[in-house]
Amino acid sequence: MNIANLNLNLLTALDALLRERSVTNAAAKLGLSQPALSASLARLRRHFNDPLLVRAGNAYELTPFAEQLRERTGAAMAGVQRVFSVAPTFDPATSERAFSVLVADYALSVIGAGVSQIVAERAPGVRVEFHPHTPQLIERAEEVLRDADAMILPRGFLSGLPYLDLFTDSWVCLFDADHPTLGDAVTLPDMARLPWVVSFRSSSAFTPPMRQLENLGVDVHVQIVVEHFLAIPQFLVGTDRIALVQERLVPQLQAGHRLRAVPCPFEVIPLVEALWWHPSHQLEPGHAWLRSVLLEAAQGIEGAESSDVA
Repeated sequence: MNIANLNLNLLTALDALLRERSVTNAAAKLGLSQPALSASLARLRRHFNDPLLVRAGNAYELTPFAEQLRERTGAAMAGVQRVFSVAPTFDPATSERAFSVLVADYALSVIGAGVSQIVAERAPGVRVEFHPHTPQLIERAEEVLRDADAMILPRGFLSGLPYLDLFTDSWVCLFDADHPTLGDAVTLPDMARLPWVVSFRSSSAFTPPMRQLENLGVDVHVQIVVEHFLAIPQFLVGTDRIALVQERLVPQLQAGHRLRAVPCPFEVIPLVEALWWHPSHQLEPGHAWLRSVLLEAAQGIEGAESSDVA
């Protein structure tokens, strides 16, 4: 297929039609007349050899093929918007650009306040969108990062992409303060016999300490799996379950919950949280600014710790 023979306005029309599932609503969204958008729909139907929208009672539904197109079309629109939002220079004070960062709730809770303050003070027109990453997205990181600006993820999961270390952390054991069998310490046999709460469950989301436990011959019994670290406390309180969490997150997890954090019974590999991006973004001025903001916010956390210690 020769893309030069296609009118890119059809991509805009396709995106609106797939989102709105209505010629009338899509036309209104694009500021077009209904006959004009109907003509675009006819061209799209001929191109794909599929009706795309079919009547179901008083409404329209997407065909199975159109459902497949919807996610790809959204990604293509995001890519086009990225192309035309890039400029040879970047002035954060006047820019209205939108950036997207894939990040777990843990890392966002650590640096989010710092990022918020920097953007509010220096780039009031800039929008930073934080979206959760998933094991599936991590496994497709290089492809995903062509569209998303960056991903915040610990070292050890990705390779072959440029990255920047943001901050370090350690892992601790967390459990109910009134745990029936645990006190001020946890042993490896405790870890083997007690039920666990874990965040995610896949090869790409398997944390280094969990891998270490596996190498130590400890077969953990996973009873609860959650998608967010901040959801862990509610599955520990009032039970005999345990979890491994990042030490920086402990104060937030203990807020409103009677939980105890103790060191792991083995030497845990430290966590190094890093910022990852696609090589195509490396020299782009706006992206360089985004990286500097995220790094500054992370360094602010380290600086606050030093002040507290002093």
